[in-house]
Amino acid sequence: MEQVTFTPRRGRVEAIEPLDADEARRAIHAAEAALLDERRMLDGDELATLARVPDESVPALAALAHQVRLAWCGPQVEVEGILSAKTGGCPEDCHFCSQSSAFDTPVKATPFLDTDEVLAAAQETAALGASEFCIVLAIKGPDERTMQRILELVPIVKERTGLNVAVSAGILSEDQARRLAEGGVHRYNHNLETARSHFSRIVTTHTWDERADTCALVRRYGMELCCGVLLGMGETTEQRVELLLQLREVDPAEVPVNFLNPRPGTPLGDMPLTEPLEAIRWIALCRLALPSVILRYAGGREVTLRDLQALGMTSGINALIVGNYLTTLGRSPEEDLQMLADLRMPVGALSAAI
Repeated sequence: MEQVTFTPRRGRVEAIEPLDADEARRAIHAAEAALLDERRMLDGDELATLARVPDESVPALAALAHQVRLAWCGPQVEVEGILSAKTGGCPEDCHFCSQSSAFDTPVKATPFLDTDEVLAAAQETAALGASEFCIVLAIKGPDERTMQRILELVPIVKERTGLNVAVSAGILSEDQARRLAEGGVHRYNHNLETARSHFSRIVTTHTWDERADTCALVRRYGMELCCGVLLGMGETTEQRVELLLQLREVDPAEVPVNFLNPRPGTPLGDMPLTEPLEAIRWIALCRLALPSVILRYAGGREVTLRDLQALGMTSGINALIVGNYLTTLGRSPEEDLQMLADLRMPVGALSAAI
């Protein structure tokens, strides 16, 4: 496969002219009135204005996002565990991913885990008080053998653990979406990752529209759609706002917020980390743009936010992945559960399906 050369932008998102303090205060108050008093969604212009609040106004933006989360979603936090059941060897060239066979990375292809291994991971997740368990496969889309394995595993995990089972297995056909829904898959994860206008700089082996089509199939057949973002891949502020509006179009139940954790050997391996305050800004903007979704802390939060992870929980987040990610380590589940206890945030399911 031909490898596309990618030259990322360096440093933080490009400088834009920030609002002055009075303009920022007015913009935040207007957003508060819209979301809490009028119970209406912010439009693109309003979101673009909020993206320009100065750094010193980010705590106020975050405080509003927390109020919106409580008003639209309630106080509960959903906990999820994920498992890479088929790691590495993926034929796609997502430039952030160490599982791509297009790049020379330390991650090598491994076969699908056996049933006992998947079940053991699910039982560990259930013991933490989680309500969701996601089986993730590094593939473009499932072949028939993979479909059979997924459809075999889902009822076993549900019956043995009581967990809702989510799946992430790439691009789906209509028949595959129907079969997964009929087989008991609760949520299907298929991330947009980045804005349509930026997508071809990040992936060349499939299109943004192919991802959006799978998202539509997931919803058509009654599964909840989990559709996330990955920030810090050289996108502009305008493209981040574009992405938020495009997420509205696919109408997800859940939006995982990932920050790029650069992986050795990938085209984005030398990108800098998103700055902590900038991460808080965009967590808050995700909540303000998508007031009713399950907004989940996901990959990269540990290295990006460091000691500010609790602040993210009061900036609009109401769900989190605990434990390790697909090819990177997270912090211990006990630390996350202690953080929630310290914040007096109750753990519970955020889906009517459980």
